[in-house]
Amino acid sequence: MTNILLTGSSRGIGAAIAAKLDRPDVALIGHGTRSGIPADFSDPAAPRALWDAALERLGGTIDVLINNAGVFDANPIDRDDDAWVAEWDRTMRINLTASAELCRLAVLHWQGRGVGGRIVNIASRAAYRGDSPAHWHYAASKAGMVAMTKSIARGYAGQEILAFAVCPGFTMTGMAEDYLSSRGGDKLLADIPLGRVAMPDEIADVARFLALEAPASMTGAVIDVNGASYVR
Repeated sequence: MTNILLTGSSRGIGAAIAAKLDRPDVALIGHGTRSGIPADFSDPAAPRALWDAALERLGGTIDVLINNAGVFDANPIDRDDDAWVAEWDRTMRINLTASAELCRLAVLHWQGRGVGGRIVNIASRAAYRGDSPAHWHYAASKAGMVAMTKSIARGYAGQEILAFAVCPGFTMTGMAEDYLSSRGGDKLLADIPLGRVAMPDEIADVARFLALEAPASMTGAVIDVNGASYVR
């Protein structure tokens, strides 16, 4: 049995990942008001509380951490100073700092037990390509997630602690639908050679593979799922 903690499991990519992991050999604890343990990651105490609660429900063992929770709220540069900085800080705390805290707790957990484990971080194409002028903070948070994933992979591979990142492009979630509508969907779709945005199931397939099946030598890999809209 593989015990997995998945954040942001209530909707979109997270819900699709949860569905892909609904199998007899997996015990999954979700995070979300509709799908598991509620935790507001804008609260600095939330990551530790979520980890402890999940650990208790899973009988003291977590084998895989999947960090998927995140926000994508606009933050135009012409807002007043305090509001702009507050939104920057909120996005960083939810998208990056909470993920970092959970990664740290996972690594310490596996080191304490003398076993390996896996981390899968759901980042974004924005980590490499950037995003709109109103989303500096989002792109920066996802770039930080990718750099953190690589650091974990390099630092702990010798202990069989593996880390992977997934960088989706636009995905047909509620957030993407709103953004496509507000930014001119046809123009954005024209920038995707595949001709469509990704579906949540496609991202979920990659996350499931990394969580359960990817060979250890893949640790540190960053997998792009963006319809060739950004090719590295």
